[in-house]
Amino acid sequence: MPLGPTAAAIGVPDPDRLYPIEGNRDTVLLRPLYDTQPPPGGGGPVEIGAWSYYSDFDDPLRFFIRNVRYHFPFSRARLVIGKFCALAHGATVVMADANHVLGGASTFPFPILGGAWAEAMPLADMPFPDRGDTVIGHDVWLGYECLVMPGVTIGPGAVVGARSVVSRDVPPYAVVAGNPARVVRRRFPPDQVARLLDLAWWDWPPEALTPAIPALVAGDLEALAKLAP
Repeated sequence: MPLGPTAAAIGVPDPDRLYPIEGNRDTVLLRPLYDTQPPPGGGGPVEIGAWSYYSDFDDPLRFFIRNVRYHFPFSRARLVIGKFCALAHGATVVMADANHVLGGASTFPFPILGGAWAEAMPLADMPFPDRGDTVIGHDVWLGYECLVMPGVTIGPGAVVGARSVVSRDVPPYAVVAGNPARVVRRRFPPDQVARLLDLAWWDWPPEALTPAIPALVAGDLEALAKLAP
């Protein structure tokens, strides 16, 4: 999402600037991080929305190495992170390549060690479970050291509590916590959730979004709707 001349003129933060906060090296924007420092050896397919960030007290630059696990170059599963997501220290995503075969007498992945075992059972023929893509929707907040398991979809506007383990889909604008994570409350009633999803403010151009920020923060849907482009 390159900034147009109008957006740049009103000082909208650059979505392709690695360190978005002046003088702070604990927080990085994920899209420019992936573009400039992809994981060594590559990885599976990744899609990242603008302005989503990760904060880490130690080294945020290692997010795609340390916090996205088991996402190998041969993976068929995508990691999708929407726009305006906030990922706290230690938030980790386990991808589908972590799964082992469960239907046989052994779960051991023999062919990955090569040699005669790979000849006896090629890796491509292993019936690994297909958990599908892992999708973190727009405007999601992942709390401190939470764990997102393979194939999960977290809906827009959801909040995941600290050290929660998300093993099932999370509805839009739900707050989940625990292990396994369960819905502890809904941020808005169903009609307001539907309206927010319809407004899809995360897709607004920056010059329209900027004056709408007070309405967004206040949860004033009437004011927000009037400002929709």
